[in-house]
Amino acid sequence: MLAIVSLVAVGPFVLMVVVALTPRLSPTLPYAWPSSLTLDNIAGLLSTESFLRWTGNTVIYSAVSVVAVLLSASMAGYVFARKRFPGRDALLWSLLSTLMVPFHAVLMPSVVIIQLLGWADTYWGLIIPTLANAQAVLLLRQFIRALPDEVFDAARIDGAGDWRIYWNIVLPLCRPVLGTLAVFVFLWHWNDFLWPLVVAGGGETSTLTVGLATLEAGHLTLPELMSAATVTGVPCLLVFLLVQRRLVSTVSFAGPGR
Repeated sequence: MLAIVSLVAVGPFVLMVVVALTPRLSPTLPYAWPSSLTLDNIAGLLSTESFLRWTGNTVIYSAVSVVAVLLSASMAGYVFARKRFPGRDALLWSLLSTLMVPFHAVLMPSVVIIQLLGWADTYWGLIIPTLANAQAVLLLRQFIRALPDEVFDAARIDGAGDWRIYWNIVLPLCRPVLGTLAVFVFLWHWNDFLWPLVVAGGGETSTLTVGLATLEAGHLTLPELMSAATVTGVPCLLVFLLVQRRLVSTVSFAGPGR
């Protein structure tokens, strides 16, 4: 059963790559299996200025978001896990309650705020609204709560303040969960379509997903379109293959909390 499900899931990706490597004027699947394969479609795509600009925008959008989300979420997770202050639990549950609100419900208010700030079609407009990641805060809070109390007590006895505890103890111990979270955040931003579409609107800061929609609306052959989709999906596949061993174990460890 798993083999059948795997074939059904992987089949479209295999066909996408085969069509991407098919010569431009040759019959393509599902009408005929290509008689030869070529990299001309991908080479031509990588030489276009617009595709390179979309790739650069997507790299900036994804990389900066990963660093910013990891820093902000780890700080918030440390505070919610190890600090006591009035209203802490109420603030935490208020933050987590946003997970039950569909993104589409707050899409238009977010766009209005971006326009009022003058951030439309800018990196600020793309990145800043996505930094408040409640899922990342919850994951790191659960992980930090599971760390031994003796480590924090020893650090405070030695005179370490909150910032030093966070930087020298919390971050090094959270490397496994930070790596897993970095993958999730990277894949989310790399594949994000709706938010870059409404913020950039096909402008100078358009990402690969928005650019692919533009290519699909143009006069392109199927091999050219599939080559664009293949190049866009390769980074996600590489990132997943590099860290797949840590994903399940980290999420399982950080789940329940104490």
